[in-house]
Amino acid sequence: MSSSEASPALMPRACPGPAWPVSGPQRYRVPAGAVDTHAHVIGLPPEYPFVDQRSYTPPEATSSAYLEMLDTTGMTYGVLVQVSVHGTDNRLLLRTLAANPQRLRGIAVVPPDIDSTELARLKEGGVVGLRLNVLYGGGIGFDALGSYAAMARELGWHLQFLVDAKDLPALAPRLAKLQVPFVIDHWGHFPVSRGLADPGFITLESLVRDGAWVKLSGAYRNAVTGPPYADTIPFVRRLHQAAPDRCVWGSDWPNVAHWGPMMNIGDLLDLLADWVPDPVARDRVLVDNAHRLYKFGEISRVGEN
Repeated sequence: MSSSEASPALMPRACPGPAWPVSGPQRYRVPAGAVDTHAHVIGLPPEYPFVDQRSYTPPEATSSAYLEMLDTTGMTYGVLVQVSVHGTDNRLLLRTLAANPQRLRGIAVVPPDIDSTELARLKEGGVVGLRLNVLYGGGIGFDALGSYAAMARELGWHLQFLVDAKDLPALAPRLAKLQVPFVIDHWGHFPVSRGLADPGFITLESLVRDGAWVKLSGAYRNAVTGPPYADTIPFVRRLHQAAPDRCVWGSDWPNVAHWGPMMNIGDLLDLLADWVPDPVARDRVLVDNAHRLYKFGEISRVGEN
């Protein structure tokens, strides 16, 4: 085998596309102005190359399919997060935001040596935050956390972290010193089998109580049981109780790096009714909190008078 050929054993594993067709939740009506705060658009090589160091190989996930999902589930707005397989190539993200400036916001992944002109272009294009990812190949880790925090502070952005909760006890002192808002993706990729007394979960809960934001998303990544992921309920309720004004919801569409049965987004929205049973508090998660964090506040909510 030549040095340019990859060993089959080392090839990133292909993951399936999202479940289709999708339906909305059955247990409540999604409120006007609701925001899906975590989704991805994915292009295909050669136009949109995949990074070599990726952890998986996804199918294409188009902006039109994503917008159809939002429409079908009753979600008004969406936040697109730069997917790890495209590394720091934010072109597809920016093109999608440019085509939907009133409806979408973006979270970019950038190299630490990015210049101010490019950062200004990202902000003008609808980017409102930066993602650091230590779980999947193609992401940016925590080595340059201070530099990214300085960028975010200068631009009025926040930081978003894809991290395993088991690493939070060691990271917490650094995170506590940040002078910008920060968000923990998928409530720390925390396997509920570790239990509520796990140091990682205790640290996550403490960070959220003290000022961190948390995405109530990725139930299928954290649950031990299958759908409807009821074993996640006590964990998310604890996080919501810690900071009901800093919890947001995300579909995680198209649900990459998952090889089990693909889930209907409507079912994940229904699970939110168990996570946050009170309708007023649930609307705050879906609408008010997300508008504040992702800067939708200046946009008139579609469907409202």
